Amino acid sequence: MEFFCYHRDRPGSVPLRDELLEAHWSYMDGYAKELIARGPTLTEDRETPTGSVHVVDLPDAAAARAFAFDEPGYQAGVYRDVLLRRWRNLLGRTMWDFPGGPTGGNRYLVIGLGSGQPADLVVPSDRDELIAYGPLLSDDAATWLGTAALLRAPDPGTARAVLTADRYAGVEVHDWQFGGRG
Repeated sequence: MEFFCYHRDRPGSVPLRDELLEAHWSYMDGYAKELIARGPTLTEDRETPTGSVHVVDLPDAAAARAFAFDEPGYQAGVYRDVLLRRWRNLLGRTMWDFPGGPTGGNRYLVIGLGSGQPADLVVPSDRDELIAYGPLLSDDAATWLGTAALLRAPDPGTARAVLTADRYAGVEVHDWQFGGRG
């Protein structure tokens, strides 16, 4: 079962985050085979982390909750909240398989929180810039709750356009980059 996990940083937690970076990476090393995508969200200048995205394939919802809440930064208070949802990997690949590679161009996380009838349940026809893409689902995968995408785009507005306009209660666009050990 695939899960989308977004830990949002607590304001002022960058020094603690930096202190725990090796512990975070070591923790994620234990999930290397299960990770589909990972990386920090960043401020607009792409200098300061604001959160941490992980898309992971785990046996069940209990394992996903353990993954999210046993993470060292979460345990130490780096994050203000966690968005954890079932997810469906519509691209069928990991971020490491993205033809555009890990660098070059602006990368974004786009999260659309659902409202009403499901939308964007198939991969857009222009998929070349998509790094990861899929619906956010309830724990039993029966209810659509939104859509999440990682993609390369020239600007936040273009990134936002990956989701159908007016089909979401809210859409967030965050600067993002490939994560893991450099």
